[in-house]
Amino acid sequence: QVQLVESGGGLVQAGGSLRLSCAASGRTFSNYAMGWFRQAPGKEREFVSAITWSGGTTYYASSVQGRFTISRDNAKNTVYLQMNSLKPEDTAVYYCAGGRAPLFIGRNLYDYNYWGQGTQVTVSS
Repeated sequence: QVQLVESGGGLVQAGGSLRLSCAASGRTFSNYAMGWFRQAPGKEREFVSAITWSGGTTYYASSVQGRFTISRDNAKNTVYLQMNSLKPEDTAVYYCAGGRAPLFIGRNLYDYNYWGQGTQVTVSS
């Protein structure tokens, strides 16, 4: 059974940092893009960041550009999201996503077909 499990969320003060991890099991995602999405209460799930299978190409939402960094370790079948300079508006449940098609990277929910359970990130002001 394929599973994506996020960890690393928590409560931090504005300006602080967190590193989220997503560990995949049951299948290797080495040839697929991986992404991070987030969803705040009452809001639609939105794109945060994505990375190609090789790590050579990354995408970021404009709201997190310059503050967040996505990376992956294919040997560990794990993707990370380093979040710096956190703001209260970053508060959301963060979801890890596995790409639907090999050699393709996207910013849309339908570009991914495996999802983690989410990890809560709360930034206080």
